[in-house]
Amino acid sequence: MRTRKCHGRVIAVLGGCTALVLSVTATASARAGNLPGLDRQVLAAEDGWGASGTGTTGGAAADPAHVYTVTTWDAFKAALADGGSAPKIIRVRGTIDADGPSCDSFAVPGYDFAAYLATYSPQAWGHSTNLDGEPAGSPEGLRRASEARQDAYVKAYVPANTTIVGVGKDAGFKGASLQIKGVDNVIVRNLSLESPLDCFPQWDPTDTADGNWNSEYDSAVVYGSTHVWMDHNTFTDGDHPDSTLPYYFGRIYERHDGELDIVKGADLVTASWNVFEDHDKTILIGNSDGASTAAVDRGHLKVTFHHNLFANLVERAPRIRFGQVDSYDNHFVAEDGFSYSYGIGMESQLVAEHNAFTLPDGIQAGSILKKWKEAPLTADDNYVNGAPTDLIAVHNAQIPSEILQSGAGWTPTLRTRVDPARAVPWIVDHQAGAGHLC
Repeated sequence: MRTRKCHGRVIAVLGGCTALVLSVTATASARAGNLPGLDRQVLAAEDGWGASGTGTTGGAAADPAHVYTVTTWDAFKAALADGGSAPKIIRVRGTIDADGPSCDSFAVPGYDFAAYLATYSPQAWGHSTNLDGEPAGSPEGLRRASEARQDAYVKAYVPANTTIVGVGKDAGFKGASLQIKGVDNVIVRNLSLESPLDCFPQWDPTDTADGNWNSEYDSAVVYGSTHVWMDHNTFTDGDHPDSTLPYYFGRIYERHDGELDIVKGADLVTASWNVFEDHDKTILIGNSDGASTAAVDRGHLKVTFHHNLFANLVERAPRIRFGQVDSYDNHFVAEDGFSYSYGIGMESQLVAEHNAFTLPDGIQAGSILKKWKEAPLTADDNYVNGAPTDLIAVHNAQIPSEILQSGAGWTPTLRTRVDPARAVPWIVDHQAGAGHLC
């Protein structure tokens, strides 16, 4: 038997495969030397909001008939559909392309992008009316029909009691949108998720004074679901960052949506040891301030983020409405174009502790927090460029027009390993993301 370090702890390595430590990936009741394989590991007790109540076990109880290894998008979708909500394990081998043959293959007859631009240009259409009422045969109607074809292809619906796990260091999806919608008990681990590219973004002339292009397809969305564990995944724009996108009507032709959105009354989610990188609107918790949304979201949207790397992002890491969010031991690395990390939104209750922030020259620490609505937060023991920093105080000093109040009104109790903030950059940068599970 050999030993090596995993997440800073010495563990056993048997037959070339590593048995993960109890406190990180296995049940508290498992015995040393008899730990489950990666695909049957469950969220540890007390490991964030996902461990609350019944906990998150995914497909750990799957029988052999409901364990699949897939290498194609069609096979992955078939495995998701097989057996309904019976416990299942889907092992993803290699990188699976979910983009489809081409954008042209999704376009309905008659759709023409040049005609779309000519019809809805600000000079022809103006900025006072959106496109919602456009008929089916209009350029906008044909865009919607084309979008529906892509939607059906790139979205994959994850049933309850499912574990999706990458095999090895290079497993993942390009252009997939994982839909964890209205279900309970899902685990997604060890996958690289390259953001989908929307072939048919919509122009909204009423979005800001100048209009905006809006796109669909998050890499993963947790919609009205409970007990979800996202662990050791890498979310990225990959070969198609926003810097490669053109401009129309003076606005970037945005083809990305979010990397991970948690919305519509979703609850009890733990996101641990992930990398979120090279993206604009990264994570949204709660998608609206409206009364109908509030009725669904109040009392829900309980999410834990720990030991994640947030690198080269513009905003929303995350932006929060309503939820009780515990964010600790994360590393935030800002680059040019950075806007903010935490968005403090409607009735949010953020606790941000023991995090590390690496900011380049020209970006002030006060911009880490962004006030959207009046909502007190707790922000203790955070470090900026290696120095302890009161995020609320520095924000209020540098942005006095948006004063934030201290005191989220609750204290997180569902935590396992808490590392000192000064050690977080080294720990997280070397161990977060796909391909780093021992």
